Amino acid sequence: MIKTKATGPIPTGFHAIDGELALGGQTASALVAENGSPLFVYAKNRLDDRMAQLRAAMPDGLDLHYAMKANPFPPLLRHMVGLADGIDIASGGELHMALEAGAAPDHISFAGPGKRDEEIEQAIRAGVTINIESPGECDRALKTGGALGRQPRLAIRVNPDFDLKGSGMKMGGGAKPFGMDIELVAPTVQTILDAGADWRGFHIFAGSQALSADAIIETQAQTLELAARLATEIGASPAHVNLGGGFGIPYFPGDEQLDIIRVGRALSDQFAQLPDILTSTQFAIELGRYLVGEAGVYLTRIVDRKQSQGQTFLVTDGGLHHQLAASGNFGTVVRRNYPAAIANRFEEEPAETVSIVGCLCTPLDRLSDNAAMPRASVGDIVAIFCAGAYGASASPANFLGQGPARELLVD
Repeated sequence: MIKTKATGPIPTGFHAIDGELALGGQTASALVAENGSPLFVYAKNRLDDRMAQLRAAMPDGLDLHYAMKANPFPPLLRHMVGLADGIDIASGGELHMALEAGAAPDHISFAGPGKRDEEIEQAIRAGVTINIESPGECDRALKTGGALGRQPRLAIRVNPDFDLKGSGMKMGGGAKPFGMDIELVAPTVQTILDAGADWRGFHIFAGSQALSADAIIETQAQTLELAARLATEIGASPAHVNLGGGFGIPYFPGDEQLDIIRVGRALSDQFAQLPDILTSTQFAIELGRYLVGEAGVYLTRIVDRKQSQGQTFLVTDGGLHHQLAASGNFGTVVRRNYPAAIANRFEEEPAETVSIVGCLCTPLDRLSDNAAMPRASVGDIVAIFCAGAYGASASPANFLGQGPARELLVD
């Protein structure tokens, strides 16, 4: 007998029309009929609601930045530019997209450990803040600024001496390619000040995809303490400090929503006790998947239903080339099931145990493993939830010549 495996929790707020999953007032089958399959659908109202909830929970005056690497789809990015206080980028290509989406240059910050000389030049010409990752990168930025006759806007990305506990991806603590070790920060800031450049402050990012409020609260307290310690050593108040992000979303069975109310209250308390050297500093948090992840659904049509050794496989026209993370091949150690459903049978009860697989010639192409689903047939539509972040742009769309999925932003 095949053992059924649980799927992750479907985000709250999705509803049905005539028994079908609905997005933007249209059923999944209507969206696929009009736009084709596979299809990523992003819901504007879910983006708006998430940002409103976050602003209500966080301290007044805290800037909320969108890390566009989570989802750079141009219509979605334009919408996020209107919602967020800043856009965080990680390449010259993202710089171009952010500017095209209407982001103000002085509200853009550029991080990443391997910035090319031409990217540094583009950033300085545009007037965005560059988060400097090493003394060598600082030297290149100052040299480029001098050649252009421009004063570059430079912040220091710090490699903190702690990490975010329970983080799915640790960005700080120990030897890291990201940011500068603490002992290098003050001398590099002094180099920036001596050159007459515009020192903008610190970027301190310890980890991502954490669901524990306690872990995030502890990390934010450590980040504020580190910023104060560095500012005191430098002898100057930073204009801006990016506290990083790390807010996760539930993907897997047993995951629960992060308690942002607790996080916000704790951060308010911490802001009320800031040392004098940070009282004039503008603070921000940087979020990607938390803002857009649960707003997206991946729809893919079943093209075959087959039996093998007593197991049922639903074969779709999509797969890991669009949803690498859902297949378990994007940083997870043990493969677990994302939230999934048969979209056009959204309100039906489970009737069988099936594995949902893609169209690629690899056993890795599995979107859901031995999951309980309503009985589905060829032509039915599978929905993979939590598909708004690190899906379309972070998956190998051109593997086996398959090509990208369509993307759609709906109201």
